Amino acid sequence: MGCCSGRCTLIFICTLQLVLALERQVFDFLGYQWAPILANFVHIIIVILGLFGTIQYRPRYVVVYAVWAALWVAWNVFLICFYLDVGGLSKDSELLTFNISAHHSWWSEHGPGCVRREMPQAEGVHTTESSSYITVMGCLMDYQYIEVMHSGTQILTALLGFVYACYVVSAMTDEEDSFDFIGGFEPFPLYHVNEKPSHLLLKPVSLST
Repeated sequence: MGCCSGRCTLIFICTLQLVLALERQVFDFLGYQWAPILANFVHIIIVILGLFGTIQYRPRYVVVYAVWAALWVAWNVFLICFYLDVGGLSKDSELLTFNISAHHSWWSEHGPGCVRREMPQAEGVHTTESSSYITVMGCLMDYQYIEVMHSGTQILTALLGFVYACYVVSAMTDEEDSFDFIGGFEPFPLYHVNEKPSHLLLKPVSLST
């Protein structure tokens, strides 16, 4: 019963992680955040692998998922430091877009309550865009804190997944060991009985004269 409840909990955690990862992937695509997009893609693949391993009793797949969960925690800690300008990092840099564009988080312009104002081009100014961005006002929460909340949720689910993955792997290993102890390494099944052929049990009858 304990192993079943642990597996069911891990299946639920993996499913929740997939939903959260897909939601985050959509908004990272909208903001052209290429580094998070790649990381989310790998995360989705490995979570699916862990989900498959949990359902199909494949402890090696669950181990891979557990290792990735630890790496995923580290990645999201980095994102928190990035958006909070910790350790020399700057949220205004183009690090997450691989320095190929000046895009920032989608939430910087579309957060709760945000109103984006644009002004037409001034006469005599020629740019490649039809309008120039002025400012974003009225946001109920700064975009960096929304990103931090996303990363914090990812860290929480990853930690839970890591703990339950270790538990499930341990339970699966114990089940395999108990099976081997009962008879998994026996050369013949326990129900096998060596019997002599029936014709050997019949002795010839000699007629005495």
